[in-house]
Amino acid sequence: MKIIELFQGISTMFQQEPKVVILRIVLIFLGFLLVYLGKKGTLEPLIMIPMGLGMSAVNAGVLFMENNQVGNLIINPLLTTTDDLMKYMQINFLQPIYTLTFSNGLIACLVFMGIGILCDIGYVLAHPFISMTIALFAELGTIATFPIAKLMGLSDGAAAAASIIGGADGPMVLFAALKLAPEYFVPISIVAYLYLSLTYGGYPYLIKLLIPKDIRGQVIVDKKPKHNITSSEKLIFAVIANALLCLLFPVASPLFLSFFIGIVIRESEISKYVKLIEDGFLYFATFFLGLMLGVLCDASTLLNPVVLKLLVLGIVALTLSGIGGILGGYVIYLLRGKNFNPVVGIAGVSCVPSTAKVAQKEVQKVNKCAFILDYALGANICGVITTAILTAIYVTLLQ
Repeated sequence: MKIIELFQGISTMFQQEPKVVILRIVLIFLGFLLVYLGKKGTLEPLIMIPMGLGMSAVNAGVLFMENNQVGNLIINPLLTTTDDLMKYMQINFLQPIYTLTFSNGLIACLVFMGIGILCDIGYVLAHPFISMTIALFAELGTIATFPIAKLMGLSDGAAAAASIIGGADGPMVLFAALKLAPEYFVPISIVAYLYLSLTYGGYPYLIKLLIPKDIRGQVIVDKKPKHNITSSEKLIFAVIANALLCLLFPVASPLFLSFFIGIVIRESEISKYVKLIEDGFLYFATFFLGLMLGVLCDASTLLNPVVLKLLVLGIVALTLSGIGGILGGYVIYLLRGKNFNPVVGIAGVSCVPSTAKVAQKEVQKVNKCAFILDYALGANICGVITTAILTAIYVTLLQ
């Protein structure tokens, strides 16, 4: 036996096509970079650290499987027959997690339960018109990207799934891709989560570009006394909204149910369920979401030429949504006689609560006395709902 054959990963690596080898090496080092940026806090560590490690492992750990096919013992997302699926469920260590939680949308629903637990729907009820108006404007990317994707040659389903990236809501992208473009589920999901982490770094520049410094420091004066939204009011709203949205858009009822059940449990103050969902379901789902996205970044999968188109469409969708949100902020600014801060608009892009934090941070850089977080969180939570509605509309029309 040759020494190199003892180290199967090395011997297998260099018996593949040169372009595959080069991409595998690039992805291994990209995985290192994601772990570093996650540890540093530049990117979201809860997603990027397991994702980076998984990306490096799946591209390094290749070996020859049956019939001289190159594969790994981690996951095979391209299985189609029942016999192959049952076989590899017993071979690949992450195959059961992928099959039983990803391919049916369960992982997205678990994340949505966690988001519901974290969201205070009272911010929406305190400023319903402002929150919904901004959220609707912030859907510009999810709407306008669709015709662009069609012009680039994508199918209706793939174009719609790529457009949902503009909502900056990871679970929604997973759900849309599974329903509308399962053949592109892997690259669409990877592109979405890579870009969602970049909203931290990109949106502040968009705010500075589109909103002058004196307006960014605007203090919002509340002329009417604030009504204290009670837990009962929040609970009633959540129960009615859940039933109404499920009635109107049953294709997205798993997402609506998951989101609103988190809100209802929060407002019902069932501490054991709150702890279970927040410390159990949410962190379980987030960890395996990051790890699974990493191991799905196999070089042979990403060599699909459609990936480049998705990279372009993802940044277009998120940019347009950010611009749309800011335009919505300007509309409210004018409607309220300039007694509003249009920076709130960026929070209509529903990356909860990241875009709301970005908005507050950019305002306080200019004026430490300006506080807009309550308006921003209202728009943020409404953004989750409007993105879910648009996803449901796409699925209903195209599936």
